[in-house]
Amino acid sequence: MFSVLKTNRELRLLFVAQNLSFIGDWFTFVALAGLVQDLTGSKFLVSLLLVAFSLPSFLASPIGGPVADKHDRRKVLIVVSILQAIAACGFLFIGDSRVWIAFVAQSMIAALASFVRPALEAAIPNLARDPDELRQANALFGSSWGVMLAVGAGIGGIFSQIFGRQAAFIADIATFVVAAGLIALVTRPMQEARAEGHSKRIRPISDMREALHLAKSDSVIMSLLMSKMTFAIGAGVVSQLAVFAADSFKSGDAGRGIMLGLRGLGSALGPLLAARFVKNDLSKVILVCGVAGLGFAGGYLAAAASPFFIVACVCIGFAHLGGGAQWTLSTYGLQMRCPDEMRGRVLAGDFALITLSLGLSSLLAGVVSEYIGARGTIAVFALLAICASLIYLFATRSVRQKLSEELRRRQ
Repeated sequence: MFSVLKTNRELRLLFVAQNLSFIGDWFTFVALAGLVQDLTGSKFLVSLLLVAFSLPSFLASPIGGPVADKHDRRKVLIVVSILQAIAACGFLFIGDSRVWIAFVAQSMIAALASFVRPALEAAIPNLARDPDELRQANALFGSSWGVMLAVGAGIGGIFSQIFGRQAAFIADIATFVVAAGLIALVTRPMQEARAEGHSKRIRPISDMREALHLAKSDSVIMSLLMSKMTFAIGAGVVSQLAVFAADSFKSGDAGRGIMLGLRGLGSALGPLLAARFVKNDLSKVILVCGVAGLGFAGGYLAAAASPFFIVACVCIGFAHLGGGAQWTLSTYGLQMRCPDEMRGRVLAGDFALITLSLGLSSLLAGVVSEYIGARGTIAVFALLAICASLIYLFATRSVRQKLSEELRRRQ
């Protein structure tokens, strides 16, 4: 699987650029979560911070998707990475009376991310040389988010505790700049040639309506879009991890980093294991998405019941085996199913749905946590996620059967 990165220079450059941005994100999250909790003492504001990592992407997605389809994806990625570096400079000015800067700067970075994700994910099928390479590349790109979470959160917590939070913010700024430089070295086109006279005009509502029409006309695309929604229903618990580590186990930035790091390790291994099972079979992709959702919810339920820090961390790692598999496989399925000229918009819509759901789920988890604590909140949201996954598996039965029949006829 790792041979893809050895033999495909363009994917290798994109892979390294993406991972640098990820590691910077998690350096920032650990430092920001600790800083906001120390300055305000509010569990709700810590949860609101995760909303700032996600909700602005939803608001900007109707523009990000069409831009990825209608403009040069390589140039989009370079310009946006530079703008994210500028926005990240705001973290250096946070203080006792300026906590609001954390939310503004992070919201700007998250809004810009709505241009990065659809452009990058829509580009991968054009840089992969065959279907097997696409499957392997997707597993690696999906897994790398978890690896960088593990590395970024784990090392970031220790780095922040030793060198200070300002140093963590400077490291984040640097990762955006280096990522832009690496993307500039990609030489192969990241999109298919568009027809002459192709309009580059961005019409957010009309453009996204086309993507919605495609999803409504294709039950497979709709099933894949709904997969992340089931994950998001329970994923508000992630906003409580920093509070859970501090309140239930009395750990500081290092403890927060370790807990988030185990989450990342699970997210890294999940896509690699799942990709070997599904091969290029979309019916298996949808099935594994549903089963993975149950694993995610079960792991968090066990973590909420654990009296020991290390056991809770392991349970969270197990939960994100499912979370990582579900996230990556649903994206892979959409890349397989969607035509290139619509791929950016569909992936942007997918990202919009998940960020909206995550934002609302995180916000609600923060409110609930103020009343029953982080441990109780995690248990409640895990139970909700179990129900959502069971409904998803039942609702997609006919779609999976249809795909299996189509595959048998082709063979």
